[in-house]
Amino acid sequence: MNWIDWLHTFFTAPARQTGPDAIAHRLAEHLAFTGEALLYAGLLAVPAGLLLGYTGRGAAVVTVLTGTARALPTLGLVTLVVLLAGVGESAVLVPLVVLAIPPLLAGAVEGVRGTDPDLRDAARGIGLTHPRVLFQVCLPAALPTLLAGLRSATIQVIATATVAAYVGLGGLGRYVIDGLALRDFPSVAGGAVLVVLLALLTQLLFAGLIRYALPPGVRPGRTAH
Repeated sequence: MNWIDWLHTFFTAPARQTGPDAIAHRLAEHLAFTGEALLYAGLLAVPAGLLLGYTGRGAAVVTVLTGTARALPTLGLVTLVVLLAGVGESAVLVPLVVLAIPPLLAGAVEGVRGTDPDLRDAARGIGLTHPRVLFQVCLPAALPTLLAGLRSATIQVIATATVAAYVGLGGLGRYVIDGLALRDFPSVAGGAVLVVLLALLTQLLFAGLIRYALPPGVRPGRTAH
């Protein structure tokens, strides 16, 4: 069989339409893992990144931390968490959160640091406090960079959330992992295609969000009047 036959077999199978192994059910599980990981990572990384970017301190620490986190093997972290805490959602969420933090942290730091210094000085000159300058001036200017970091984190988490199947949890990874174990190649092909399509759709969504987060005068395809 070729890929077309495998995909036809996968998408037309009754088990993919309803029940616990249905595509909609597995997709919902995958998105739940992704959303929860991004929420926890955002709560940790974004406030810290905004503060570090505004004060201009700790840039070297951010670089080291993000580089170290990106170098950690996800499957190794899953194994370590399972050994320490047992099989459960934490075995997947901890590695996914660690994976998502670097791009979110870097996006927040670089976005705020890239704010026009004259704009910040002008805001301070009219009496705005530092918190108001950060949230009313720097944060809107940093939004495109923040969204770019969130896009990178989301795509990485979507691709890596397939490891949930290694510890018996759900998500699109079940098709790939179970398919490999059973030599069910239509399932492997279908699961891989679904993950790729989800990542591509996410890329397109964030491309639109970033485009409209840019100031009107610098949006692609627009001219300032």
